[in-house]
Amino acid sequence: MATDWVGSVVSIDCGATLGVYQGEVSSVDRVSQTISLKHPYHNGVKCPVPEVTFSAMDIKDLKFLDIQNKVNKTSAGKDTATEPSYISTGRHGQTNKTNHSLAISNSSGLSSNPRKGSSNSRGTTQSTPRRSNVRNGGAGGQRSKNDECFGDGTDENLDTDFDFEGNLALFDKAAVFSQIDGASSNSNKLQHHNTQAEQKTQSYRHDENILEVKPVTYRQITVPQHGGKEYCTDTGLVVPTVPYELHKQLLAAAERWGLSLERRLEAVGVCSSQMALTLLGGPNRLTPKNVHQRPTVVLLCGPHVQGAQGISCGRHLANHEVEVILFLPNFVKMQESVTSEVNLFSKTSGKQVSSVKDLPMSPVDLVINCLDCHENPLLKEQSWYQSVADWANKNRAPVLSIDPPVSEQPQSVDAKWTLSLGLPLPLADKDSRVYLCDIGLPKMVYQEVGINYHSPFGCKFVIPLHSV
Repeated sequence: MATDWVGSVVSIDCGATLGVYQGEVSSVDRVSQTISLKHPYHNGVKCPVPEVTFSAMDIKDLKFLDIQNKVNKTSAGKDTATEPSYISTGRHGQTNKTNHSLAISNSSGLSSNPRKGSSNSRGTTQSTPRRSNVRNGGAGGQRSKNDECFGDGTDENLDTDFDFEGNLALFDKAAVFSQIDGASSNSNKLQHHNTQAEQKTQSYRHDENILEVKPVTYRQITVPQHGGKEYCTDTGLVVPTVPYELHKQLLAAAERWGLSLERRLEAVGVCSSQMALTLLGGPNRLTPKNVHQRPTVVLLCGPHVQGAQGISCGRHLANHEVEVILFLPNFVKMQESVTSEVNLFSKTSGKQVSSVKDLPMSPVDLVINCLDCHENPLLKEQSWYQSVADWANKNRAPVLSIDPPVSEQPQSVDAKWTLSLGLPLPLADKDSRVYLCDIGLPKMVYQEVGINYHSPFGCKFVIPLHSV
């Protein structure tokens, strides 16, 4: 009877215009040649109507996806059970009403073995009944043995093509997700959104600190006597200038606490030489493979403490395989610090000259100027000083000036870089870039002269300063 197929799940192909429908058979009318599906899906999307009715003339192909259990039980009780052949109405786009009705009316005589239930798009296909297990002679006997071993559940019609499009249309991704979303209650959705909002407020960027910190104080150094100018570091810390008298008191307090002049000269020599090595190219220039291109540095030093600082710098440069030429004028009597540094420099590979004629005429890599003195500004009027200053200005090498004095007049030698010690002095505005080096003064020494000091150096010993 046609009603035996009610409850089965079928797939109906109505052509390119109407598309493919899947659903459960709710009724079959043989008189009007119609079939109705409940809970239908159209091209994988659930239909808004609960039931859809199709006419036989609109059906191009019909496939059974799942047959109800009572058909299976009825077919299993038959002695001559035939294997099910799912009906495909229409061949090559033609409607086959007779086959469709016949398949529904004769449904009681069909078996619903799922393995044998593949549809055949070539038309109605009847399965082959099982062969007898009786052994026959000759070639038939060999075939019966094969049937005994492999005949159960086999089908000779293995040329049926697998319907990829039909099976792919059975899974509707949008419908599944819509059902999942519909199953969650409004309260769960609200809680989910609240959780997302909380997580969003607690997210941090890679450059943000997750710990609450106090506001940064950029003015961490205060001085009792201001020099009139201020600088700032790369991190924004403000570094004020101090007058020379306060700077002199600071160095005298350091000597009282044990930071002698010799130790200060060594600290200045290390910091200034490190800066000079960086200006010369650093590791890109000073390598074992680049022996034939060693840099040449000329040191212009006077017979005073600033000159001793330059000689200490030259000694460290010579120890790093830099060709150093030291200019120091001939004086009958010099300070003890200068004499000690000259004796140490003589043990290196550096060259010492006392005449401008012995200085190289071609441009060198770097000139370090230590001619000026804080205590004796009259050195500029001497002949040897003027001749050396003229040579430095005519030589096209860049100039690094170490601890220049404060003067209202412009410097005799134009410097590209200026290195100050501890705290900067209020130098005249010029194109020179100001750097600050750490000479190792303790914090309590600064406090002794009335300076509230916090180190602006961070992890470095030489830092650049920028005009505010």
